[in-house]
Amino acid sequence: MYILGIESSCDETAAAVVEIDESSHCRLFSNVVASSMDLHAQYGGVVPEIAARSHIESIIPVITEAVEPVGWDAIDAVAVTHGAGLGGSLLVGVMTARTLAIIKNKPLYAINHVEAHVYANFITSASPSLPINYQLPSTAPVFPVLTLIVSGGHSQLALFRDHFDYTLLGQTQDDAIGEAFDKVAKMIGLPYPGGPSVGNKATEGNPKAFGLPKAKMAHPYDFSFSGLKTAVLRHAQAMCGQDFTFASKLLPGSLTDAQKADIAAVFQRVAIETVVDKTLRAYQEFSPASVVIAGGVAASAELRRQLSERLPTDIAYTDPKLCTDNGAMVACLGAFKATLGQPIADPYSLEIAPNLSM
Repeated sequence: MYILGIESSCDETAAAVVEIDESSHCRLFSNVVASSMDLHAQYGGVVPEIAARSHIESIIPVITEAVEPVGWDAIDAVAVTHGAGLGGSLLVGVMTARTLAIIKNKPLYAINHVEAHVYANFITSASPSLPINYQLPSTAPVFPVLTLIVSGGHSQLALFRDHFDYTLLGQTQDDAIGEAFDKVAKMIGLPYPGGPSVGNKATEGNPKAFGLPKAKMAHPYDFSFSGLKTAVLRHAQAMCGQDFTFASKLLPGSLTDAQKADIAAVFQRVAIETVVDKTLRAYQEFSPASVVIAGGVAASAELRRQLSERLPTDIAYTDPKLCTDNGAMVACLGAFKATLGQPIADPYSLEIAPNLSM
């Protein structure tokens, strides 16, 4: 089966075609992404109205390019992200997918964006005709699978017993880890998106230059990053010889380059340690057969380094290009829905679900 996946939950307009065979191996045939990140960078974050307009301009060319390698006659079903995400952005993708499902007479599958991130790890091969190379795991995760999902909007730990059978162990109670990276980057004058900016700057600093606190939660697998952000702010103000009344917007011009590097390095270490601590605890409690990481922050070299050093098991990381939002993860989850008999969505009535949770 060939599945077309469409993703438009935030600032990437994406589409991909994935093939799933009789042995449930997923192979990537196309993966097209049009990002509007450059438009949002000047504002320090995603502007929903700009993102939605960009999706309208890009979605048909992106889908056309994604389908070209196999042709519409080969497509067996369409999968589309219907939540969670920005309402206007989701609407563009869902309405386009609904229309295509009707006029092309294809089954339609509604996809949970967060769950789809996990399924990027189930893509184990790629067509040699793809214009770029992908470093993919050679085998799919084996159930039960412990999943750490970390991105700009999500920080979650989940245990998958099988496809579509999982328990959410814990999640953030305030900010997601990716959002914390964005806020700290802005605080010290680094460009958006914050994850790569902080990661690059951290290589110049001392990750043990000073201490920062880790949140202590009532539930062992829940996360909180608001206190860590505040601690970074207070330390940066103190570095400038100022108190808490010193405006954060003045920090970039008051900190030295070396101070910014140390802040980036220490913050990154502590933020990553926070999620790795909980992943290790869950691994020890539940003894999963596999561990996967998913979401934009899963591309972090520091996260991969800490996990590889601390978890007593090998982790088959997917290509960083499949960690950020993409159509391949949507197509792969759609492929498993199609082959395992999951319900088909009604193309005449499928609605967006901006606040959809796992």
